[in-house]
Amino acid sequence: MKTPVGILISGRGSDAMALIEAAKADDYPARIVLVLSNNPAAPGLEKAAAAGIPTLAIDHRPYGKDRAAHERAIDAALREAGVSFVALAGYMRILTPWLVETWSGRMINVHPALLPSFTGLDTHRRALEAGVKLHGCSVHWVTLGVDEGPLIGQAAVPVLAGDHPDTLGARVLAAEHRLYPACLAAAIRGEARAPEADAVMANPALD
Repeated sequence: MKTPVGILISGRGSDAMALIEAAKADDYPARIVLVLSNNPAAPGLEKAAAAGIPTLAIDHRPYGKDRAAHERAIDAALREAGVSFVALAGYMRILTPWLVETWSGRMINVHPALLPSFTGLDTHRRALEAGVKLHGCSVHWVTLGVDEGPLIGQAAVPVLAGDHPDTLGARVLAAEHRLYPACLAAAIRGEARAPEADAVMANPALD
C-alpha cells in the first residue's frame, strides 16, 4: 500500500514534479495526495494541478508574525488530505519547532549542496567562490539546526570551467530530480534511519 505524501513548496515546484512523476510507477512506495504552498502565486501549484494532484495555498502573509497559527493551518490541511509523510521541495519558510516535532521522522528536505558544505542560501555562488571541483545536492531528515539532519542521499556534479551560478544550478537541479525520488522511496521503505524525536527542533527548507 502506497504511503500518502504531502509536498510543501514556495515556488516553481520542479522537485515536486519529479516526485509526482516518480509516484506514477506501480512499484513506487508513495502517492502524492497534496501539493501545498505558502505562496498562492507559486508556479508549482499550477503544474501539480495540471498533473491531477490536489493543491492548496495557505498564504502566510495574512498571519503576520504568527508562524504558529500559519503552521497549524498547514498541519490541519495535511491531516485532512490524509498525509502521513511530508517532502519539502523548495519551501522557503523557516519551520517552528512545533511543526517539525509534529512530523518528526516523517519529514525530509532537499538542499542544493553537498552537506555539510554550504548550508543555507546562495549555495551555487558560494561553491563557485570557494573554487570547489564538485558540487551537488543532498536529501536529509528535517531536524535540529539549519540543514543538519541525517543524510539520506547525495548526488555530485562537476564544476566546469566558465560555470556561473545559473549553469551550475541547472546541473544541480537535474541531479535533484533524480536523487529526491530515490531518497523519498528509501525513507518511506525504512531504508534510511529516521532521527530521534528528542533531537528534532527546526530547520529551513531550501531548494
